[in-house]
Amino acid sequence: MSEAKFEPKFKGWTKPGPRIDSVPELEEGETLDALAGNYRIYQYADGHRFSTDDILVAWFATAHAVRAERVLDLGSGIGSVAMTAAWRLPFAKFVTVEAQERSIRLARKSVRFNRLEDRFDLRLGDFRDSGVTGAAAPLADDEKFDVVMGSPPYFPLTDGVLSDHPQKVECRFEARGDVRDYCARAARHLAPGGMFFVVFPKNQEARLIEGVERAGLALLRSRAVVFREGEPPLLSLYQMGARDDFPPKLFEKLKGANEVNLGWEEPPLVIRRKDGEVHPEYAVVKLAIGFPP
Repeated sequence: MSEAKFEPKFKGWTKPGPRIDSVPELEEGETLDALAGNYRIYQYADGHRFSTDDILVAWFATAHAVRAERVLDLGSGIGSVAMTAAWRLPFAKFVTVEAQERSIRLARKSVRFNRLEDRFDLRLGDFRDSGVTGAAAPLADDEKFDVVMGSPPYFPLTDGVLSDHPQKVECRFEARGDVRDYCARAARHLAPGGMFFVVFPKNQEARLIEGVERAGLALLRSRAVVFREGEPPLLSLYQMGARDDFPPKLFEKLKGANEVNLGWEEPPLVIRRKDGEVHPEYAVVKLAIGFPP
């Protein structure tokens, strides 16, 4: 084991949030890294590590659902999306569902470290299971949430070279379903007026739309993400709600819209300028999650 270090400042900037005086030792292969404010996250040095994608979907969801009280994170991995959202929604309760035992073990350590035990219910299981096949259902049918979030894997198993680290495979490749499964499960657990937020590759948007149609959702808002100014967007952030929650007139008023896609696309979010410096807008996003720009 090695001793983790905790510094309350980063580049001269004081991180917001509670101070943690004692830091537990790290097990072999683990790191303890900054996430949001003074929240920290346990990760494997050579395993799946949280990414900008996770941070962005948590920010996008909390920016458009500021009064959420119950939040569900599907395929929650090591907990990066849920804990970032928890930092932004200090009074909300969270349920997370993750199928990989190694990932949820790290998430539980992070939740304890950040003193979030009273706000988090971390469940081990495949969110696609309904109990019909004999597998334990991680979610009861009557559980409803104001917000459902997801950062699904992007690629079919046949696309690309699989990593030799099993944790990475299931986070990047669709070993346990795809974005359409996320849409189907989210639709079943949205409270009246609830919203579903997801991050997904822009060039695979058609698969997302297919999932939206099948699940009876309506795509309300999207925002492309450009990682370097002048380049095409690689990802997009999406906000969806149950189609039946909206009056038909809303669909009619939006030019070019249909019952699935309301057609509201926000200007792209640019991460870095052409010269590689952080774009001012993304600097503000980082501040919004308690991290220096």
